[in-house]
This record gives sequence, structure tokens and C-alpha cells, in this order.
Amino acid sequence: MTAAPTAAWQHEYTWQLDATPDAIFRALTTADALRHWFAEQVDVGNAVGEPFRFWGRHSLDTPNASSATQRILSWNAGEELAFSWTLHGVLTEVHLTLGPGKKDGATTLRLRHAVSAPLDVPRQRELIDDHWRFVVGNLMAHLSGEADGIVLPDFTDSSPEVRKVMVINAPRATVFRTLIEPELVNQWCGSTNAAIDPRQGGAYAFGWSYEIDGRTVSGGPTRIIEYIENERLTLDWPDWRGDASVNGQTISFVLTDEGDAATRLTFVHTGFDRTADISDYPFGWVWFLSQVDDVSRKQLAS
Repeated sequence: MTAAPTAAWQHEYTWQLDATPDAIFRALTTADALRHWFAEQVDVGNAVGEPFRFWGRHSLDTPNASSATQRILSWNAGEELAFSWTLHGVLTEVHLTLGPGKKDGATTLRLRHAVSAPLDVPRQRELIDDHWRFVVGNLMAHLSGEADGIVLPDFTDSSPEVRKVMVINAPRATVFRTLIEPELVNQWCGSTNAAIDPRQGGAYAFGWSYEIDGRTVSGGPTRIIEYIENERLTLDWPDWRGDASVNGQTISFVLTDEGDAATRLTFVHTGFDRTADISDYPFGWVWFLSQVDDVSRKQLAS
């Protein structure tokens, strides 16, 4: 056994999962389950010192079997799993612990990812954070039985994006109003003070404000890049952490007729520098788009 590395830094995060510890542990440690929601290829043991290998296009910096050297550091069924993982040439340790949740039937999943030396990549802490947000989003979808909700990342993709297509039982004009009228936008974006100047180049703000690392961030879009009434709306999308060095992301809503009275909505979030930057957007956008659907249909009923 190799001695545990001294951490140069570590990332910690906690989630509430609607599943039992035993169900979560099986999802984390069973080869068939891992291939379903986590990795293209796996080779996992069940005791300290045995392999916990995963690799392929869905695995961060682990594209092939020769790069997959992960080993089990701790194994306590239903309670704890820890494994080593070399990332960008640096030894790291991942510790996952399971405990009582905040409500009946739920479990608290605690992550601690210890990194023994600086990773030679831009925004290294954000890389690790976003990676695990993506991973746990897929774990949640797997545990819920929603196979369609699993979005396996492709770390070989040079132009990663989030793309969602849905059919809304409302005309295009109704759906477009949902996207541009502030009082309707408030209903699906979870705000109370959206501000929109509906024209190309006009301002577009959800009115979000939150704290990140002690800083106040005004999240969401700021301006309209493309505006074609009842057809297309493209918005800029600044970094959600407020990092001005991260730019170039956009979100687009494209509307086409689906039959006589429905709309096909194609949503695309693009401009990511790397696949991990997609973070938990796939899961968040599913929820927001479901609200766009709901608000659009309610207009017809009122």
C-alpha cells in the first residue's frame, strides 16, 4: 500500500440523495451500475488494495485502460468508499461517505477529493467541483430510475454542449412570450425582478443574485444576442461563479411548429472550454425547461 498523500488542497461537497445508503453503495461499487451511469469501462474489486478502475470517453483524464490505476483505499459497505485516482500526473484521493439524510428515506453523501499537488490545468478547483456536480447528477438520475436523465460526459468532445429537445403543447407565439415577458420569465426562472428589453442587443436579466466564496454574483444572462420573434432567442451566459476570465457561453431557444398547435423547443447551451465545465447544467436545464413548458401551457388555460 502506498502512503496517503499530503493534500495540497481538497474539495468537499455534500448532497442529499433520495435513496438508502445500501442502494447508493451498490450504485457506486457494482460494475454493471457504474457502466450505466458513470464510466465506459470499469474493473472493480471489493476490498482495500483491490482495483477500482474506470476509464474511457466518460472519464476525466482517464481515456484508456493503461491510464486507469485507481485502487480501493477504504471499503465499508453502505457507509464509505475511498479510492486513489491519478489526475494530470498528480495523485489524488476520493472519499465518499454515506450518512443519515435530512428527511426520512434520504441519505447524505459527503465527498472529499484530496489533491496532493497543484494540477497543471486552468481553474483546477473549478474542474474538480464541476466534475463531481456532473457525476452526482448522473448518480441521482440512476437512483431514481430515470435512464433518460443520465447524461454521460464525453471528454473527447472538442465542442461540448448541453442540448435538450422537447414538445410543448402551446403555439410558438405563446412559448416565445414565456421567454421574453418579464412576469412570465419570473415564473420559470425563480426570480421576482427579471428585466428584458426584447430586441437584438437588448438587456436580458433573470435578476438572480447569490454569494460565491464571499462575493455577490449576479447570475444568468445579461443581453440578447439574437432575436427572431416566435422563432429564436439567443442569450449570453456569463460564468455562474462570476469569473470574468470565462466567457463565450450562450444559451439558445429555437422554436418550430410541431403539428397544428404545439411547439418543438430546441435548447442549446454551448461555448464550454472543456467538458467538465458543463457541470450540473444538464440537470438544472431539464428543470427550468419543464417550467417553461408549464408556464406556456398555463397561459392557454387562463
